[in-house]
Amino acid sequence: MAQYNLTPVDVQAVETKYRIIKTKLPVPESLEIFRSLAESEPRSMMGQPPIIWDRAEGFQVEDRWGNRWIDWSAGVLIANSGHGRVEVRDALKKIIDKPLLSSYVFVHEKRAELTEMLQALTPKPEDYSVFLLSTGSEAVENAIKLARTYAIEKHGKEKRYIISFENAFHGRTLGSQLAGGMDKLKTWIVGEGETFIQVPFPDGYKNEDTGFELFLKSIEDQGVTGDQIAGVITESYQGVGPDFLPVEYAQKLQDFCLKYDIISIYDEVQAGFGRSGKMFTYEHYGVEPDLIVCGKGITSSLPLSAVIGKKKVLDLYTPGSMTSTHSGSPLPVTAAVENLKLIKKENLVENSRILGEVLMAGLQEIVNKYPDRLGCLHGKGLVAGIQVVESGTKTPDPETAKNINEKCFHKGLLMFAPVGIAGECIKISPPLMIAEDALIEGLEVLNEACDEILGVN
Repeated sequence: MAQYNLTPVDVQAVETKYRIIKTKLPVPESLEIFRSLAESEPRSMMGQPPIIWDRAEGFQVEDRWGNRWIDWSAGVLIANSGHGRVEVRDALKKIIDKPLLSSYVFVHEKRAELTEMLQALTPKPEDYSVFLLSTGSEAVENAIKLARTYAIEKHGKEKRYIISFENAFHGRTLGSQLAGGMDKLKTWIVGEGETFIQVPFPDGYKNEDTGFELFLKSIEDQGVTGDQIAGVITESYQGVGPDFLPVEYAQKLQDFCLKYDIISIYDEVQAGFGRSGKMFTYEHYGVEPDLIVCGKGITSSLPLSAVIGKKKVLDLYTPGSMTSTHSGSPLPVTAAVENLKLIKKENLVENSRILGEVLMAGLQEIVNKYPDRLGCLHGKGLVAGIQVVESGTKTPDPETAKNINEKCFHKGLLMFAPVGIAGECIKISPPLMIAEDALIEGLEVLNEACDEILGVN
């Protein structure tokens, strides 16, 4: 990953309706905090634009030195209903003052309220139930476990393979990284994973072949047949893009899974709760997953994840044998309930769809100015990505992507560090309640940054 400069530099002062930049960046007084963290944390925790968050509300982030940014990160696709919403904060205060902070798997009322709300979001609520966990990685692990358990109990141990996609990201634990499709993240894995198989993802850019026949040929080339597959897992959109499945491909994949009684798993950890202009991104494809993996935007704040799945799969384990210590803890569950209420009350799914059209039109104008350097633009709703490449090629250019990102940071527009297979993708994911004029202001900043970095007069 390209590194950000921790030497304070003079930047042009900014003061608009939504942005304020009044100091050097990074703020000189913040450097001691970064030095302290360098001594007390692993270096893996660094790598983001050097801002010390002090306050985040709505679609804005502030430090304590008077600087304010339009947030195009949503805290890495968490704050779907916005940062620090008063409705969430007030509900949390009531639980704290009750007090009820932890309950293991003993029942509290909010847990029942949340599972009912999540169940109601499924294609056929009567067929689904909800298992609450703490992190996206944990939820992915659970989905893999459930798919394998279903296959073994119903068909035997020969039905054991988990099929996933190249360039996928499903988390940082062993099972989730075995299912992931990035070899550079698997160098620590030795000996495990013979039954985890990756196939090309039909994104239409990095891989131009978008036909389902490629899936069939890929598993055949690796010696796997349909009746040996326990589960197929895909991100509803791949986070490295975002890259979306072609609708026909997704529907043929579902038919394949139904034919061989394979558990279909859609990872909605960053794609769910309105991000792409649907409540869940799989809805764009007209499919009905067996397991839906959720996280991030489920609370817009505190750690919580969920596996929403067909009862025939989630009910495989007996009482007490599939639990998670903090999965139904009162605080994150309360945050999730209020978050889902806000998403519904404020029509944030539809807002994402409508503003997504504004976002994509503005980004397309920028890409059209630099077709040799901005090689690909994908997006739906309020998630989009621009892949920065070496001139006239598809070769990733992570350094230039970082420079554009850093220039935006200096101008009061905050994104997380570029993602992608090599760190070349400028990822855009503001809170879903962002004001249209703030979104347009952000587009103007990105346009200025591209002009300054890519050198158009």
